Amino acid sequence: MRLNDRIMIKVPASTANLGPGFDSMGLALDLYLTLEIEKSKEWHCYSTCEELKDFPTGKDNFIVQVALKTAAHYGVELPPCKIKVDSNIPLARGLGSSASAIVAGIELADTVGGLQLTKHEKLISATEWEGHPDNVGASIYGGLVIGCYKENEVDMLALTNLPIEVVVLIPQEILLTKASRDVLPNSYTRQEAIEASSTANLLVAALLSHNWELAGKMMESDRFHQPYRKSLIHGYDEIEQTAKANGAFGTALSGAGPTMICFTEKGKATGLVKALEAGFPSMTAKKLLIDYTGSNVVELVK
Repeated sequence: MRLNDRIMIKVPASTANLGPGFDSMGLALDLYLTLEIEKSKEWHCYSTCEELKDFPTGKDNFIVQVALKTAAHYGVELPPCKIKVDSNIPLARGLGSSASAIVAGIELADTVGGLQLTKHEKLISATEWEGHPDNVGASIYGGLVIGCYKENEVDMLALTNLPIEVVVLIPQEILLTKASRDVLPNSYTRQEAIEASSTANLLVAALLSHNWELAGKMMESDRFHQPYRKSLIHGYDEIEQTAKANGAFGTALSGAGPTMICFTEKGKATGLVKALEAGFPSMTAKKLLIDYTGSNVVELVK
């Protein structure tokens, strides 16, 4: 990045788990975190978004911290930048807001520091920050991702042809990931682990073969996390029933919640949005598209 360049980094939101794919499956969605960047005498972040206005504006901003530490890992000191940060990804709602910030910071380090990282190197770095590859992988690669993280290695495949529509139902209240993880058991029996992993395996097979009825059944048959988190979500069963009665083949928690995500066949999402709006007026129902591009960097016209 040259002195007078202006660049934009755009990172999609993500949903994770899709039911039984706990900490391993993610899907990129068309809500975005965007950074507009130019070099400056000091680090300065600002935003026109109400939700982001109280975030730190200097070097202690989380995105900047990720960028500085990523660059330092590769022996590079980043020059300070002025960054306009905007986002339509709801915070702490289970749509990957923290993962998108991590990916944005890594892309910032890569672009400004000239690191020339591969997507896989970005994925490894982002997974180390996040602790699991599902959200960050979706935000980097786009599409549906299935990943495995063990012994500091990450393996991932991205699928870019999923002919479905997505509807999310977003509550007003937030749910922090830590609080949602605290309700999970510390261990599972062998039988529970077999049931849970076989459900996730069959979900992948159903999605790949476009068997939507079976995919929905597996989404709702999770044993890893949804049975324990349902009590944290107001109206979980009613939402699931309303969605199924109005075109959804599957419904699940989006990430740790509290957002619920519904999958429909093509052409059914609009009707589902209307039904959810009527049934749950205090929440926001949205039809979203799958983002197949992932994070990207473009040079802005001066």
